[in-house]
Amino acid sequence: MGLQIAVPRESVEGERRVAAVPETVSRLSALGARVAVESSAGAAAGFADDAYREAGAEIVADGGALWANADVLVKVAAPSAEEIARLRSGTTLLSFVNPLGEPQRARELAERGVTTFAMELIPRISRAQSMDALSSMSTIAGYKAVLLAAVQLPKLFPLLMTAAGTIAPARVLVLGAGVAGLQAIATARRLGAVVSAFDTRAVVKEQVESLGATFLALELPTRDAEAAGGYARALTHEEEQQERALVAKAVAASDVVITTALVPGKRAPVLITDETLRTMRPGSVIVDLAAEAGGNCEGAVPGQSAVLHGVTVIAPLNVPSGVPTHASQLYARNVANLLALIVKDGALRLDFEDEVVRGTCLTHDGRVLHAATAALLQTTEEKG
Repeated sequence: MGLQIAVPRESVEGERRVAAVPETVSRLSALGARVAVESSAGAAAGFADDAYREAGAEIVADGGALWANADVLVKVAAPSAEEIARLRSGTTLLSFVNPLGEPQRARELAERGVTTFAMELIPRISRAQSMDALSSMSTIAGYKAVLLAAVQLPKLFPLLMTAAGTIAPARVLVLGAGVAGLQAIATARRLGAVVSAFDTRAVVKEQVESLGATFLALELPTRDAEAAGGYARALTHEEEQQERALVAKAVAASDVVITTALVPGKRAPVLITDETLRTMRPGSVIVDLAAEAGGNCEGAVPGQSAVLHGVTVIAPLNVPSGVPTHASQLYARNVANLLALIVKDGALRLDFEDEVVRGTCLTHDGRVLHAATAALLQTTEEKG
């Protein structure tokens, strides 16, 4: 019969993405696998059941049967406790899992006997770029954040020279020049704004300037603020004080601020304090893309938009789901590329000597393999 790859309909409220699209169904079939898609799984993203059928997938109306018969199950949102209970022992799961934020989920998956590949654990190496789902989703989030800001800002973004006089361009500040930040810079520049960006990692200066933005540098006397894998490291208390002073000055001069600063496994750093917020011009807009990790702006309410001291603070959750068609296409390609690495001739072939397989595999054979997640679980046990 061959390996069955199952694509369920996402159950999390507001999740409109899907983990496979008709384009990738054909690729998965070429690996020697059978693909089963739950009825209407792609509807919210614009992919009809008939399109999946034409690509070679079987459409399954019974979601319970789909989960029960899956050899490999691919999804977007981290599985709930109820969904984990539906997975049979020996199933392989590819999904976002948030292991550092919710390590207990990893324990539940291990105890269930599930082999889990966490899409946020894809190593940041050249060979794995085509599988890097975090970067794919961050690209969409950075783009969308600027559009959200442009809708709320009571000004136009570009410089306009009209018969009635000249309109000055909006000033946009991007905090954090990772994938989301760089896409926000590029999008704001395309809309005609004057853009500046701040990041603690000096290595991104060239990328920021290549997009036509001004780079605001934090002077770190001893070392750069980049950790392993290209992520930002946590700053010392002294460095945080320097950072807040530099950011406060730049924020006060901006019409729009897009914040994207994250440290994996930790609460997002607060970059915009209530005191700084008070210095912004009325009508200014902040889009806090770190809302799911607590937010970079003090007073931001995850999932809501609020006016604080005359400034509109938008703290959206699951931004990529707001662009479900392209978000699904990109994510599905990431998933298909990872599956191409571990599925050969219609069977799973897990080579733990491979850096990508080893780095991405969260649970296997009843154990939590990811060292950082395992350490968090151990610390929790010790405290308990």
